[in-house]
Order: sequence, then structure tokens, then C-alpha cells
Amino acid sequence: MALGVALWEVVVRVGRYPDYLLPGPQDVAVRFGQALADGTWLRHTQVTLVESVLGFLAGFVVAVVLGYTLARQRSLERALSPYIAASQSLPIVAIAPLVVLWFGYGFFPKVLVCALVVFFPILVNTLVGIRNIPRDMLEVAQVYGANRWQTLWMVEAPLALPVLLAGVRLGLTLSITGAVVAEFVGADVGLGVLLNISSGLFDTPLMFVALVTLIAMASSFYALAVALERALLGWQETRK
Repeated sequence: MALGVALWEVVVRVGRYPDYLLPGPQDVAVRFGQALADGTWLRHTQVTLVESVLGFLAGFVVAVVLGYTLARQRSLERALSPYIAASQSLPIVAIAPLVVLWFGYGFFPKVLVCALVVFFPILVNTLVGIRNIPRDMLEVAQVYGANRWQTLWMVEAPLALPVLLAGVRLGLTLSITGAVVAEFVGADVGLGVLLNISSGLFDTPLMFVALVTLIAMASSFYALAVALERALLGWQETRK
């Protein structure tokens, strides 16, 4: 991190770029202090953070339930897979305007766009995780009299967890992308809106403040996912 900031400073000084083109780290830090003091940064950041978290949770729940159902019902998967695959061929930038048009400019369409972005990678990882469970493990559970819920909780969930958590790691970071795209399309608050405002005002330091905040959020989400993996999969390391 320190090396990156130092390199950034060197590039600005050597190139002698004006602030509106490429501000230096000090200029961005000063602008961040101003945005923090007047409440601009906190107001926009809170909205994007809440949208991302709620969108991720909604997409996660639907994807896991549907993914498990499709993994256990092959006929249903064959019927729905073409439609699910076709829905993913449309970029979220093309879908977001329709979502905003249908549901308005409130909070819900932003969360919905985040959920749509998160949905597919978690769905695929759930499918893969459940299908890769060795059949003999399921048969052993049946021999010992485990019912459907016991098999799910004690066999399927632990064995599918590593693959599922990989989808969670990707989904968490993608949720921020979904929130920003939705805010670009139609919103009056959020980091995507802050990027639009700063761009229109040629306030490049403020634009960098928004970008750095988004990077910090994505990095924090990724670190949270990694910590969650270590906490939930510690039994694998112990067994090794």
C-alpha cells in the first residue's frame, strides 16, 4: 500500500499533472478530510454499503436455495438451465435501467441489482459443491438412518462449504459493483452518485476519494470472506 502511494506521488510530481487530471495523494487526503467534515463522504458511503450488504444477502439466500434444489432435481435443472444461462448473457449495465424503470428510484431497485449480480456465481458454486459430494458419503448417512435434514446439515453442508465459500468471496466483491452500477443509472445518493457529481464538477480529488473508498470496501469484503473461510474450514486444516 505504501509503495503504491509513493509511486503515485512520484508519477504526479514527475509528470507535473494538474489536479483536475491526476491529483496527488496529499490533495486527495485533503479532499477526503473536507468530505468527511461536511458529512458528504459518510452519507454516500453508508448508502452504498447497506445496498451492497442487503443485495448480497438476498442474492445469496435465493442462489443457495435454488442451487441446492437444482442439484437434487436434475429434471428441474434441465428445464431451467437455459433460461438461467440466457439471463446471464445480458450485462448488468443493460438490465439496471429496466430495473430502475420498473421499480422506481428508491432503495429497492439498487438492492435488486446487487442481488442479480451476486446470484449467478453463488448459484453455480452451490450446484458444483453439492454435485461433487461423494455418493458413498450420502449412502453411509442413509445407512445410519439420517433423515433429509440431518444429511443436509451433517454431510452435504460441510462437504459443499469450500466451494460455496469461493462463490461467497466473489459475490461479496461483486455486490459493490452492482450497487455502483444501479446508482449510476438512477439515484440521488451513494458512491456512484458521488462519482457522477465529482465528474460533472471536474472535482477529480473527490472522484479519487470515492474510488479509493470503493477499493477499500471491496478489499474489506474480500478479507471478511477469507476470514470466514478460515473460521468455517478450520476443521479441514486440523484433520490434515
